[in-house]
Amino acid sequence: MSLRTFILGLSASFGIAWLAVIVVPYFKMRDMAPIQLSEEADGKTGIFYPKRTGRVADGALVYAENGCYLCHTQVIRPTYAGNDLYRADWAGLKEDADRGDTRRETNAFDFTYEKFAQIGVTRLGPDLSNIGRRVESLYAPKADPAKWLYAHLYNPRYRPELRASACPSYRFLFVEQTIKGSRSVDALPFGGTETTELVPTSEAKALISYLLSLKKDQAVPAALNFSPAKKDG
Repeated sequence: MSLRTFILGLSASFGIAWLAVIVVPYFKMRDMAPIQLSEEADGKTGIFYPKRTGRVADGALVYAENGCYLCHTQVIRPTYAGNDLYRADWAGLKEDADRGDTRRETNAFDFTYEKFAQIGVTRLGPDLSNIGRRVESLYAPKADPAKWLYAHLYNPRYRPELRASACPSYRFLFVEQTIKGSRSVDALPFGGTETTELVPTSEAKALISYLLSLKKDQAVPAALNFSPAKKDG
């Protein structure tokens, strides 16, 4: 094999991958037209809008700055690429009290209006596409979901329901302050002393708002629903 052939082959190998992973998705996703709902297929008409709730813009930035995407993905892969759809509650809730089975695959519209799609790098931790839904419905159904997440950020090692969490502690997102009069409404039920209290910083509040907004299990138009029939499990 000549050097020229080797260089051309190497360039083609990386070039094709670059086109498939970067260039093609960019041109397909940069100007996505709204998807119309069909009365026949979806039971209603109008335009499909992904949910965007809470103080998520600053929280997404805190999420990125602290490298959360290095250990967590936000992509429920198609079934031909993995079994994400059937992993417990990653893709939605198997038995939602009001909506039934809400599990579905991720689509490009799930990231509409986000400045940066936090699809993730590796999965040292669980996928977070629906962490807001999981916390509210499963981890803290009878408690304040924000307080549950604050406790996890402060001390992720003590989370019996998550078994052995590998998540690092983010104690630097909390501050201990002197109690002046009555306790602050933001004071956490742990940490502090008789005269001090532990409260989340503005960055912690934004991050929690972002995490609680991650509920990418709303019904999608039939034109976007490529999920196969779900099996038990």
